[in-house]
Amino acid sequence: MIGFLKPAKFIAPLPANQVESSYKRYRLQLFLTAYLGYMAYYFVRSTLALAKPYLLKDGFTISQVGYLGSALAVTYGLSKFIMGNISDRSNPRYFLALGLILSAVVNLFAPNCVTFGMLFLIMLLNGWFQGMGWAPCGRIMTHWFSDSERGTKMSIWNTAHNVGAGLLPFIVAIGVSLFGGWSGLFYLPAFAAIAVALLVLVSGRDVPQSVGLPPIEIYRNDYPLAEVEHDLTDREQEMTTKQILFDYVLCNKNVWLMAIANVFVYCVRYGVLNWAPTYLSKVKHFSNIYSNMGFAFFELAAIPGTIIIGWLSDKYFAGRRSPLGFLSMLVICAGLFVYWQSSNQWVTILSLGLIGFSIYGPVMLIGVAALDLVPKKAGGTAAGFTGLFGYFFGTMGAEALMGYLVQNYGWDSGFIMLISSSLLAAFLFAITWNIHKRN
Repeated sequence: MIGFLKPAKFIAPLPANQVESSYKRYRLQLFLTAYLGYMAYYFVRSTLALAKPYLLKDGFTISQVGYLGSALAVTYGLSKFIMGNISDRSNPRYFLALGLILSAVVNLFAPNCVTFGMLFLIMLLNGWFQGMGWAPCGRIMTHWFSDSERGTKMSIWNTAHNVGAGLLPFIVAIGVSLFGGWSGLFYLPAFAAIAVALLVLVSGRDVPQSVGLPPIEIYRNDYPLAEVEHDLTDREQEMTTKQILFDYVLCNKNVWLMAIANVFVYCVRYGVLNWAPTYLSKVKHFSNIYSNMGFAFFELAAIPGTIIIGWLSDKYFAGRRSPLGFLSMLVICAGLFVYWQSSNQWVTILSLGLIGFSIYGPVMLIGVAALDLVPKKAGGTAAGFTGLFGYFFGTMGAEALMGYLVQNYGWDSGFIMLISSSLLAAFLFAITWNIHKRN
């Protein structure tokens, strides 16, 4: 492993009278680092969704822009799993910043790609570098926030991508104006992402022991369930790739069930989000302003929804993530039907907001469940495994399959696929109803 990516060394413990104040300060600092860092990843990930109308005007077909989204999704899913395992053995401070810078650089090349093949390659590369974002944030959250508070804290952190994607249309509008064309759609978000990456390098840290603090379980007297840690005697011991994969992830049937549920959740998430500007402008005949407004509303409505769902899972469901995932997917079915059938502009936008309000709860809950079900040193790999399924199969379905169905059978077939995916996700949440219930 590259030297600067290795986990930071532990230093001598701080005096007891400094632990409380230092822990409070670092917890806030590291939370904001993870939040802003992951928010900026969406500056350079969701640009393709906003570029689709421009690409269609330039002669690309609906199927081609669907394949572009699939290219990003497939490599992102693979990278999230592979990089997640590497991240479990890396310093998140540098890992998070490096991926963000590389993704931004790739975006700077996108406007100069004049053929489908060139842009396809750019999306493949961007997806790979995007896979370096979630896992280091997961390492930060599992080491600085304990088991009983993780649902709430992760739900707040999880709104970072809603804020990032919600701000993106405004950044894009400024970029298009500044650069005099749709190239600004990629340029300005990339520059903003690089600026945030530099902030991550300054403010980021590794585990509490790297700054002289005790592990979070000792600080908060809050230990995970025995079956999660089972034979792991030293929770701070760094593990090998083989240990992480075969002792704690691939042998865990509940991690597998969460991964399969993620396929259908992500199919709905990106089937709605990434096609919203195209659907609203081409089918509903919204102006570009209202199409982008719908895109932003979908993301911003998710902020209160995600936080409420995460808090409820900690407060009233004893750490169980699946019950609220099940209920959310049923609400999404209703929202999808209204979004599909409504001819009223504001009802359409409000239904899109209802879907956004509800869909990011299950997205977050699956990620938290993956962290809950394994030791914290294996959290990045477990979350990467569920992400692999979500992006490789779910987002590929949302992009390539959705594009194929719409082009050959019309938009009705696409909505039938999305509603079916919602029901299948609800079923998988139902059969995992009681996993990770705390005593």
